[in-house]
Amino acid sequence: MGRPVSIRDIARAAGVSHTTVSRALRDSPLISLGVRTRLQQLAHEMGYTPNAVAQSLKARQTHTIGLIVTTIADPFVGRVVRGIEAIAQEAGFSLLLAVSNNDPEEEIAAMEIFHRRRVDGLIIAAARLSAAQADRASRITIPTVLINPQAEIPYEHFHTLAVNDYSGAQMATRHLLALGHRAIGYIGAGNRPGSNRARLAGYHDALIAAGVAPQEAWVHIAPANHRYHSDDVSDGQTLLPQVLAAGVTAIFCYNDMLAVGATLACREHRLAVPEQLSIVGFDDIELAAYVTPALTTIHQPKLRLGQLAMEMLLKLLENETVENAVLTTELVIRESTTRPDNYGG
Repeated sequence: MGRPVSIRDIARAAGVSHTTVSRALRDSPLISLGVRTRLQQLAHEMGYTPNAVAQSLKARQTHTIGLIVTTIADPFVGRVVRGIEAIAQEAGFSLLLAVSNNDPEEEIAAMEIFHRRRVDGLIIAAARLSAAQADRASRITIPTVLINPQAEIPYEHFHTLAVNDYSGAQMATRHLLALGHRAIGYIGAGNRPGSNRARLAGYHDALIAAGVAPQEAWVHIAPANHRYHSDDVSDGQTLLPQVLAAGVTAIFCYNDMLAVGATLACREHRLAVPEQLSIVGFDDIELAAYVTPALTTIHQPKLRLGQLAMEMLLKLLENETVENAVLTTELVIRESTTRPDNYGG
């Protein structure tokens, strides 16, 4: 017996989006009468049979999505949310926002509140649930998509979407190696354990592949108990002298805000960037292009992360198969990196 015809099959045959087909089959006034009639007739001809369980769930839809973020102060989060909102709005869904402040207990509390409010689905950015909390959260039977999850456990009950932190860090480190740097420091973020671990590993492995022995003194991680992303700039300022003391000629920072903090600290120590120290960030937030010097960084497709997370959730709401995804990053070379020739590298 063949696979039942799905909404996506109809959309593919008609050359329209699955959202358009879904609305047409629900007789939504957002779709013109002519298009509704054509798509309904096509569905009939293809033998589409609505899922009774799905229909019953749809009858109770609130057309709201619960969105949980670590902070609204992080520029990275702002772009991701914009991507989520664009797709949600197009599909007729509203967003309800909660902030976890990097606290797993606040995160799961928000999930439970959204469950009681009968949201149709959840999107969680940088989830930090522990194994016990993830088990507790698995009892919340709402379609859920996690963006860049941070915990060191597999999230078997949820769908995940992430960027390749490891390869991005390798790319950043290889850029500095290609310029001729050999003593390369790393400033990390202890309060984002999952991605920090992957970026540190990428940095470490890139050095080894180039025949450079990583030094423990080159690596400094900001405290894990710093809950707010606004701490990143001050962490970068605080950690820079410790990395400099190890004799590095370049630094790769976990994110752009740490890199901005390191750059500010260079001014305080009368170090010119990049003439005396090269700095690379990660994320490519808008600010990275406007600081002086403009920051070389690893670009994350932030808007696409948000769009794809919402598209994944819409598929889950239509009972369609969804695969976890990992997006690629790219190097953006600006003014904060150069060869170490003129300062003893």
